[in-house]
Amino acid sequence: MKLKTYVGLEIHIELKTKSKMFCRCSADYFGSKPNTHVCPVCLGLPGALPVPNKKAIELTVMVGQALNCQINSFSKFDRKNYSYPDLPKGYQISQYDLPFCKSGKFMDVDITRAHLEEDTAKLTHINLEGKEVSLIDFNRSGVPLLEIVTEPDIKTSKQAKEFLKKLTQTIRYLGVSDCDMEKGSMRLEVNISLGEDKLPDYKVELKNLNSFRFVEKAIEYEIKRHLEIFKKGEKPIQETRGWDEKKQRSFSQRIKEEAQDYRYFPEPDIPPIRLDKKEIEQIKNSIPELPEQKKNRFIKDYGLSEYNALLLTEDMKKADFFEQAAALGDKEKVKAKKIANILINRKININKESPGEFVKDILNESKKPQIMGEDLDKIIKSVLQNNREVVEEIRKGKETAVEFLVGQVMKETRGQVSPNQVRQTLREKIESA
Repeated sequence: MKLKTYVGLEIHIELKTKSKMFCRCSADYFGSKPNTHVCPVCLGLPGALPVPNKKAIELTVMVGQALNCQINSFSKFDRKNYSYPDLPKGYQISQYDLPFCKSGKFMDVDITRAHLEEDTAKLTHINLEGKEVSLIDFNRSGVPLLEIVTEPDIKTSKQAKEFLKKLTQTIRYLGVSDCDMEKGSMRLEVNISLGEDKLPDYKVELKNLNSFRFVEKAIEYEIKRHLEIFKKGEKPIQETRGWDEKKQRSFSQRIKEEAQDYRYFPEPDIPPIRLDKKEIEQIKNSIPELPEQKKNRFIKDYGLSEYNALLLTEDMKKADFFEQAAALGDKEKVKAKKIANILINRKININKESPGEFVKDILNESKKPQIMGEDLDKIIKSVLQNNREVVEEIRKGKETAVEFLVGQVMKETRGQVSPNQVRQTLREKIESA
């Protein structure tokens, strides 16, 4: 029996707004003293009425458009009912059948929906005076939370990791969140099941994975676990599981709920929300240049290789630094390709050096004597000997690995050599060896 893997993702992202989703408390809570960013609304006190955050709605629509979603002009909030200590009201204000965004596509993965809800409080489990206790901090309660849900289109752990990396990059480019998993502003959940020719009637949810690497490991572990269960003639139960990084295994938490278990119904304290075409178009026009667009422009406008353009656009701050340096370099007759090569190969700290200082350093270095001949050959030979695994990768066809070796030579020569000359010499020596 040959089984296929079906993986769907749920990505929770805290939006970068000044205030919370339904009240005026500050959403900038991280690092603050517990329970200091609270009010009757986010504490769920009787009689407190929620008022939606317009900015959070706009940011959600912006993300939906970047993910090629359909935007619902008529939407509403719903009550998701469940009892847990981190939920003061006994329900969460979320969205069910009419989310702001639906039916999108990103990196060949179908996006089911992108909806808006409020975050929950944070539970901390500690030992206090010899007793195991759970402490609740309500500072996070009510912070705008965007949930992106994919279809179970993902087939491998590697594909899941690449999807999440690209999605995170896009969200950061949009400026709607820092996606800092260490601070909890981005949390990842995986739904996984194994079946033959169609999606099976069960799924296992892996909760709160806080790194791309953990997602990759957890998926690989679950695939093996499911296969072992099927080999015994049994079927995995539908449940929610956690990931134990120290033990490198998942563990059961609870039987997974179905949608009907949450008893969704329209939020009675918030009227439906209508977005007219003009508002939706204005939000669309405010979307900045996204990573793929910027990469293609760098290739076209600056004549960069796809590899270098990809590296420079990984982070918007680095891309902006390069463009500013390229503009200054153009006035000084320094080619953009040279600026790109030095910026990449020397790993310049753009937080400590301005584009102007960077270009000035390049100009000063161009006046220095260049390392050539036997001296350069010795350095290249040493780099090849110290990086034999990389050399083997290049021989097997991984051409991009050459750039790593170029960087090592540039580091050893302190930039006193042409990267193109180094690249050519490296290839010659690897081919002739």
